[in-house]
Amino acid sequence: MSSGNVFERLFKLWASICKLILDGKRAAEEVCNVLQAVVDGKRLVEATPTLQEMLADWTNFYKEVFGLDLDFSGVAIPERKPGFDRLMVIAKGMTPQYLFDKCKELFPSWKYTDSDLNKIIKSDRTSQDSHYAIWVRDRVETDEENRNLSADDLKERGTAEITFEERALYELKFFKETGDHLDKANWTLCAGSRYRSGNVPYAYWDGEFGVYWLYSHGHRGCLRSRSVQFPDREVPQSGT
Repeated sequence: MSSGNVFERLFKLWASICKLILDGKRAAEEVCNVLQAVVDGKRLVEATPTLQEMLADWTNFYKEVFGLDLDFSGVAIPERKPGFDRLMVIAKGMTPQYLFDKCKELFPSWKYTDSDLNKIIKSDRTSQDSHYAIWVRDRVETDEENRNLSADDLKERGTAEITFEERALYELKFFKETGDHLDKANWTLCAGSRYRSGNVPYAYWDGEFGVYWLYSHGHRGCLRSRSVQFPDREVPQSGT
């Protein structure tokens, strides 16, 4: 098929999709999820893993990366909402400095301060006492839905947002899965965490895993939080 015919078919399909959505025969949210998968470079034809398979995958990850033998069978799993397709299990004892050190062990990593991150970062959720689980959007780049929203804006909105620990763990997990890195074009604002100064950590990849800070009222188009699904908070739906 010639390139001209391919593009003609593409435009016809797109017009058909739009009409189906307008006629109420297709859910806009489901179409958005498929298109996002295309943008993120994911395979579309693949079986969705079961919850048990996801937990087993995390068990294997912690064994391979941290040398830990863990049992996640008793971990409370939040209700899953559309668009939040990646389960993350944060094992007991995953502290900011410990996770950063593991990143540095596996790939180039830099932080703006020589201070121990455990002493200067406070997060909305921690695994100090037990394992816990969250759902996030399964994306390489941070959430477009949170563009130009500061940490203060998100706090006022009242939604659960990613912590530094969760973002560092996501970096490690994605690297082990793909050999690649998150946020090459944008930066994840870790709005679920604060430095003791009140500023907010953010993380990115620019030839190395970087950790820096921003004022809690600061916002930029390329600096966006990743919303999370956690039991005590509501999470905005895609496109809202």
